[in-house]
Amino acid sequence: MDIAIDHDKCIGAGQCALIAPEVFDQDDDGLALLLVDRPGAAHAPAVREAAESCPLSAISVAEGPAAEGVGTAAGRPHGSD
Repeated sequence: MDIAIDHDKCIGAGQCALIAPEVFDQDDDGLALLLVDRPGAAHAPAVREAAESCPLSAISVAEGPAAEGVGTAAGRPHGSD
């Protein structure tokens, strides 16, 4: 599972951080922050729910081998600022 956050769309609603706090947080500006580039299967249901709950669809989730590189290109890992 790869996750991408479109920071141009993110408005900082925080739904992702509330639903999947092990995977998402918010940066100093309140925008979504990806804590884990490739979360394990145990987090998959919460990550999908977080993506579906995003009011502007700023989070996309890709699953399987075709998703290589998606999460690291658009999502910023924790501490990369």
